[in-house]
Amino acid sequence: MCQLLGMNCNVPTDIVFSFTGFATRGGRTDTHNDGWGIAFFEGAGVRHFVDYQSAIESPIADLIKRCPIKSKNVIAHIRKATQGRVVLENCHPFVRELWGRYWVFAHNGDLKEFAPVLNGAFRCVGNTDSELAFCYILQELRRRFGDTPPELPALAATLRELTGEIAKHGTFNMMLSDGTALFAHCSTNLHYIVRQYPFAQAKLSDEDMMVDFSEVTTPNDRVAVIVTQPLTDNETWTQFAPGELKVFVEGAPTAL
Repeated sequence: MCQLLGMNCNVPTDIVFSFTGFATRGGRTDTHNDGWGIAFFEGAGVRHFVDYQSAIESPIADLIKRCPIKSKNVIAHIRKATQGRVVLENCHPFVRELWGRYWVFAHNGDLKEFAPVLNGAFRCVGNTDSELAFCYILQELRRRFGDTPPELPALAATLRELTGEIAKHGTFNMMLSDGTALFAHCSTNLHYIVRQYPFAQAKLSDEDMMVDFSEVTTPNDRVAVIVTQPLTDNETWTQFAPGELKVFVEGAPTAL
């Protein structure tokens, strides 16, 4: 199956360190070599990069490793195809508009006998179960709330209901963001860490790379990193419970 990486922060932060270790799993230290993608929120816009090449072969992935794009919400994905061909339109994350803002989604898992009827407001471009689930979620949000976006507690409650419903069809680890919060649902494997003052060193488990975050942050910074499997071997990561949906805002999980 695929792997997911997300970042939610209280100040714009680059994801170079985490993405460097994550991308190595796209064909070198793991077998997720059927494409990759990443999306950065920046104001009302989204910088969106996808490639059907593996992350270790893609020159676009090399660019992301070298270019410190700063964002408060980032979602990345490395693909091991279970449904859908290895083509650009099937690469995650997917992007759609709802309520006048962009939404970004990525999924790790495999859904069986999942065939909701889409009414046309949101349609799939590719042929993955993942994009279908994304379109269904947005369709349901619009059906339930109309043209007025709900407050965060109501949105989180609805997403818990929808992700639980979809997860009945198989493995549904997913990340979703509208640029103000990052929602992460776990079926099998998701872990997170919150880095904040006092910052320390971190060492990647997939690359020979270390960073001292105290040298590149301020005491007010806070960064949550969410990933399928921990990226570092000298930090303590917290594992999600199966069936759990967490909401990250300003670099920390919220009690919603």
